[in-house]
Amino acid sequence: MRHAFMLLAIPALVAAPPKVKVDQPGSQDHALFTRMPGFIIDRYKTSDFDREEFWVKGAKRDDKQVVEGKKTFLAYKLDKGATKPSQVEVVKNHINAIKKVGGEVMWESQKGTDATLRLKRGTAETWAYLNTYGGCTSYHLTIVEKGQMEQKISSSAMLDALNKDGFIALDIHFDTAKATIKADSTAQVDEIASLLKANPKLKLSVEGHTDNTGTPEGNRKLSDARAQAVKAALIAKGVEAPRLQSKGFGQDKPVADNRTEEGRAKNRRVELVKL
Repeated sequence: MRHAFMLLAIPALVAAPPKVKVDQPGSQDHALFTRMPGFIIDRYKTSDFDREEFWVKGAKRDDKQVVEGKKTFLAYKLDKGATKPSQVEVVKNHINAIKKVGGEVMWESQKGTDATLRLKRGTAETWAYLNTYGGCTSYHLTIVEKGQMEQKISSSAMLDALNKDGFIALDIHFDTAKATIKADSTAQVDEIASLLKANPKLKLSVEGHTDNTGTPEGNRKLSDARAQAVKAALIAKGVEAPRLQSKGFGQDKPVADNRTEEGRAKNRRVELVKL
């Protein structure tokens, strides 16, 4: 006797797609540092004014460097399935990043798994403490920006300088290696716009300059982009485009010694030149 067999249609088992992990809502990387590949922001906190104690070379347990200012805390966590770097690799990447923009290492642990970094530009200082965990499933960045607020130059003072010297140098801040104007410089841009609106016959060339960090060609392109960004911001505030020109000179026209941080800070500038 033959047996009849029935083939039953069994639905294929489809595995649910893995949940895509995302950064904590509202969080963002700090402008100074690009995150390590495969990491997400697990925790994030900012405060307009706070303080932090940073390890520096030769500091004892109760003798750390106290820095006050705008504070940002970032906790990065390795995403599931991502390649895990070594703790030393994470630290060295951040050290290279800070040195590339003229910063320095203030302290590094003997094992190379933690470090204090600093970027100083004129009176502005940015301090960062990096510590790594779990070899390395996570790492934390604590960043304090000290002395970022500069006294803006009034439109009347700018006009006096333009009439007397034909130009004026301004300390307008940008994101590191970018042409994005920082929020602490918007008031200065507003003053430039007020100057132009109050003097309708005045025409200006917005000229960007850098220090000698990086390549000459890269610095020229960056300074040109920054000058264009200031020009665009002024046009957005109602200044007529034909009254403005923009140009970047890169590192070609230093006004101070690039061998010192103070000199490099003076060379990173935007000049308004009367046409």
